Amino acid sequence: MIAPFDRNAQWHYVLRQASELDDHGDELGDNQALEEAIGVYRRALTLVSRERVPVDWAMTQNNLGNVLQKLGGREGGTERLEEAVAAYREALKEYTQDRLPLEWATTQNNLGAALQTLGRHEGSTARLEEAIAAFQDALKESIRERVPLEWAMTQNNLGIALQHLGDCENRTAHFEEAVAAYRDALKEYTRERVPLDWATTQNNLGNALRRLGERDSGTARLEQAVTAYREALRERTQGRVPLDWAATQHNLGNALLALGERENGTAVLEDAVAAYRDALKEITRERLPLGWAMATGNQGVALRLLAERRAHLSMAELALTQITEAFETLSAHHAHYAASYEEEVAVARALVERLRKECGEDIEP
Repeated sequence: MIAPFDRNAQWHYVLRQASELDDHGDELGDNQALEEAIGVYRRALTLVSRERVPVDWAMTQNNLGNVLQKLGGREGGTERLEEAVAAYREALKEYTQDRLPLEWATTQNNLGAALQTLGRHEGSTARLEEAIAAFQDALKESIRERVPLEWAMTQNNLGIALQHLGDCENRTAHFEEAVAAYRDALKEYTRERVPLDWATTQNNLGNALRRLGERDSGTARLEQAVTAYREALRERTQGRVPLDWAATQHNLGNALLALGERENGTAVLEDAVAAYRDALKEITRERLPLGWAMATGNQGVALRLLAERRAHLSMAELALTQITEAFETLSAHHAHYAASYEEEVAVARALVERLRKECGEDIEP
């Protein structure tokens, strides 16, 4: 039993509760557990004050920011992410570069991660530039010789921000820089040492390579992306990290879809449909509505291409249903994502109409 006057002991106890809920929500994709962890961390903040125990207060703010960032990334909105940014900036009031350089660097890295997620959701180059600046600040203290794994983590996160900035500005150079950052990270993030971090970085490398591949007429970059995703899936298994496994399956589907569009056969497109099908086993509408809509719509595009090549009416109809559902779902809250499916709806509808006419011509009166 903890004595009611022992605030420090109570704080440690509450902090452990929050950490356990955080771990559970992280590993099992349980958003409710993350919600509870946020509440418990906020309770912990009532047990420590900046004036009395500034370092403990800053650590709790940083941990609160981490959970808010995870939940915000899953929900697709910005409110949680804004709260995460605020929590990290509070932590940095006491985690200063002069006083606690490594803690300062870690929190700068966390702040950068929240800012880059906000930038991605908002399509904001300003947020992404802030994120890149935060990561570059972190690298001033998180140097490879001193803290190799932290250095690798920050290189990985820098790559993510550069990649999203490349999406916003449509600049190949940013994707090339992202590939370089990921490959730097993999110098320390090895499969033997940190298998899941290695897999995450392989997944991210695949994303940057896929973006480069989509911008040129060849297939080499897309094939490299497929290889990187399949490497990632060696450690990102459904049983171990179901949501990460599903995300990589979705990314693999996207790379295969891009490859399949450039080839005449159907085998690669069939692999893309299968990858999306696997992804949707974990990316459910209830758990991840934004991810579900995109995976459903992308699978619809792959089915539309297959239906066109096979002259398969029922497949085309299924494709139209999926693409339309994705477009309508995204239009409600994520117009910038919905725009990419609007034209696909028209293409799929035209295909269905054409195939129906062709089928009708084959029917004897």
